[in-house]
Amino acid sequence: MKKKATAFIRLVEIMDRLREECPWDKKQTMDSLRYLTIEEMYELSDAILDKDMDEVKKELGDLLLHIVFYSRIASEKNYFDIADVLDGISDKLIHRHPHIYGDVKVTDEKQVKENWEKLKLKEGKDSVLEGVPKSLPAIVKAFRIQEKVRGIGFDWDNKKQVWEKVKEEIKELKVEELKNNHDRIEAEFGDVLFSLVNYSRFIDVNPEDALERTNKRFIKRFQIMEDKIKNDGKNLSEMSFEEMGSYWDWAKKEYRII
Repeated sequence: MKKKATAFIRLVEIMDRLREECPWDKKQTMDSLRYLTIEEMYELSDAILDKDMDEVKKELGDLLLHIVFYSRIASEKNYFDIADVLDGISDKLIHRHPHIYGDVKVTDEKQVKENWEKLKLKEGKDSVLEGVPKSLPAIVKAFRIQEKVRGIGFDWDNKKQVWEKVKEEIKELKVEELKNNHDRIEAEFGDVLFSLVNYSRFIDVNPEDALERTNKRFIKRFQIMEDKIKNDGKNLSEMSFEEMGSYWDWAKKEYRII
């Protein structure tokens, strides 16, 4: 524990010195750091999906630096400092885990999440959905919305019911497609995606991770296909879809990954 505390203090002291002496660090504001922080989050996400633990360690360090950086900037205006940040999250964790730090009894993860959402409402939140960031990517946001309303019991009983809802939404999409009303088509397409995200929860799949893995798999296979076509002396842009299809099938066999 002492080693961890020493390492954290070292980072804080380095940040303090950089803020006082480095021209770039002195110039930064919370606004200027915001987009860099978002980029770091995506880099961490990539590293986790790639299961690259060295890269995960590096990106966690970058994120931790940003937290210390924001706290230092805030302390200069007497808003708060890193100690306030640490005490705040510690107090919240203790308060929202009464089954650990109190006398509340729980039997599973579901009850923990339900208690978490109920405690947040008691803290003065106007809505269960108040804590869902507006700027989240749509699929991530849909997943978080559904998780949060599940916390107060607004959810299906089983995956069969959810799958029936998926099929119902697909039928409604096809009806609107025949009518050729773009606004309604878009609305129903959104409903299909939302219901699929809902189903993903019931089969224990994170939809964002699943889609990103598919993206990565497609990119890798397409690039393998491109290399094969070039090696065969052909031009991709001059090939028919059927011709490319045979190369695509070959690439899929070459790159089989879950």
